[in-house]
Amino acid sequence: MARNDLVLQLVKSGVAGDRDASRRVAEALVADERSKQRSALAERLEGVLKAAPRAAPTAPREDVVGLQIKLPDRTLDTICLSDINRVLIEEFIEEQDRSDLLRSHGMEPRHTMLLVGAPGVGKTSLAEAIATALSLPLHTVKYDTLVGSYLGETSARLRRVFDHARTNPCVLFFDEFDAIGKERGDASDVGELKRVVASLLTQIDDMPATSVAICATNHPELLDSAAWRRFEMRLTLELPDAAELADYFVRFAANLDEPLGIEPAALATALEGASYADAEAFCLDAKRRSVLSLGAKPMKQIVETLLERRQAQAPIQRVTLQGAKPAPRKRWESAKTASETVSPPPEKTKAKTKKTAGKGAGQTGRKNARKSTRPSSTT
Repeated sequence: MARNDLVLQLVKSGVAGDRDASRRVAEALVADERSKQRSALAERLEGVLKAAPRAAPTAPREDVVGLQIKLPDRTLDTICLSDINRVLIEEFIEEQDRSDLLRSHGMEPRHTMLLVGAPGVGKTSLAEAIATALSLPLHTVKYDTLVGSYLGETSARLRRVFDHARTNPCVLFFDEFDAIGKERGDASDVGELKRVVASLLTQIDDMPATSVAICATNHPELLDSAAWRRFEMRLTLELPDAAELADYFVRFAANLDEPLGIEPAALATALEGASYADAEAFCLDAKRRSVLSLGAKPMKQIVETLLERRQAQAPIQRVTLQGAKPAPRKRWESAKTASETVSPPPEKTKAKTKKTAGKGAGQTGRKNARKSTRPSSTT
């Protein structure tokens, strides 16, 4: 579309009060300006677009079930991430923010992401923060209403959910993704679930880059093997170590009206093995007790009391995440699969050699004995 037509369309949508159409035309205008090397106006237009609030999310049609819509408010600076994960997330957001530039070169931004990690490491919070950074509503899929009891009902509902996401830009979030994206090779599952997985993978493939699909799982080993390649970005969120927990408590202490009374490193040591969700719950509990005491108890005393109570509680059972692939075989077995020539383990070689040597010696002795009992031939 020519520049004059874009300007005309922008005015028309503005007069009609269609904010979504105005934004789409403005983004196309930015792409047109960049393609003509007029970056000054493009940057000014981008600044206006970023400053303008997004329109309220559109309520889904009555036949779209299984969606919980929320306007996100959590930001990335409140999420604790490793350095590499933070860089990858920022690149993901930059591609979405500058999608017009990518499209002007015939490319689309990445828009599918898989988050793997133990409970409490911040997968749901990260999805909400990404939605906030992109100024998109967060649409969370609820399996209790999505999954139907009749044949083909779940696939039909899932199709309508993706149709809604195609026409209404959003962050579509699948928590506990392994519940619906389970491995189809499992013999214990019925054929209906396998059809649902096939439909899900097809819908993800057909999802446009105007919306973002984020899936989270605690059990990557349960996911269908074909699901992995559907995600253009795959991140593993680890449980925090002592240093990362200490950084979290430093942030917590900075937001208090009084000193924490205990060193963040010491507090992190006392809560060793806790997730970010555990640490957040601990900090919120401390703030509650401080508010309810009306300043009568210092924060140090409150924290020490909470630590004593925590020791009396049952410890949280952590399950070590298994990889998405089967456990690796022994080196010499996997090398054989790769058509490499590798000798067996040394101890087995020695045992085999001794056994073979003994067997050979016995056979030789018996042959010699048989020869000696035969009558000698006369000439």
